[in-house]
Amino acid sequence: MAGPVLGQSLEQPPPLLLPPLSMDLLQAHIKVENDDDVQFVSISHKEIEKDGPAMKVKKSAKGRKPRYDGSLVQLTRRFMELVKNAPDGVLDLNEVSRTLGVRKRRVYDITNVLDGIHLIQKRSKNLIEWVGSDIKQISKQTPAQQTLRDELCDLTAMEEALDELIKDCAHQLFDLTDNKENAQLAYVTYQDIHSIQTFQEQIVIAVKAPEETKMEIPAPKDDCIEVRIRSTKGPIDVYLCEVPLNNPNADALKNTDNLSCQSK
Repeated sequence: MAGPVLGQSLEQPPPLLLPPLSMDLLQAHIKVENDDDVQFVSISHKEIEKDGPAMKVKKSAKGRKPRYDGSLVQLTRRFMELVKNAPDGVLDLNEVSRTLGVRKRRVYDITNVLDGIHLIQKRSKNLIEWVGSDIKQISKQTPAQQTLRDELCDLTAMEEALDELIKDCAHQLFDLTDNKENAQLAYVTYQDIHSIQTFQEQIVIAVKAPEETKMEIPAPKDDCIEVRIRSTKGPIDVYLCEVPLNNPNADALKNTDNLSCQSK
């Protein structure tokens, strides 16, 4: 078998070229599931250039609409606008389909629901009539409704403010009772009680009891108020304080009675 001769160049095989496409325009149809619209994507090609890369593909999208335009919620809102402006609430579904730019089956999705809850009735195959409440009054907010909304907002703000005050008071009360240094000052004097204007010319009962004392006040009956105090950790001292209005600074020893109750 003869080998290659020295000095003789080997010929390279010609490069493989893709054959020209017989179609000048490729067109694909892509369905958009959320819309009735169909997105058309046109794909064109140019002849393969010599000494160039493979092929150039150009894509273009046509006729695509935003998804929210075809959503059922938006279509229902636009449908209700047509009902509101329709004479006597009568609509031609063919005209509705053309106005909304959707297929009739999408319009039927809306009318079937409204018919099921007795808001519309079919007068013929393509005519429906609104039989619900006055739609113009429904879509329009009355002054009374706005007033109620404003009151609700004010009450909500007031509730939040009260919650903050309650939280702050609870925090201060916890600091006051949990602090051991404040425990030595956890008492009131006779003058402190009777310096309160609300207690003037009234009988004030002060109770001194150990920890975990339980006090119950049942509902009053026949102008009688009953107070039940129970303790298991020591005696309960009850002080009856009364002072005339013209002598608020009288000595506590002269104007108070002490009642001692044994623990149970």
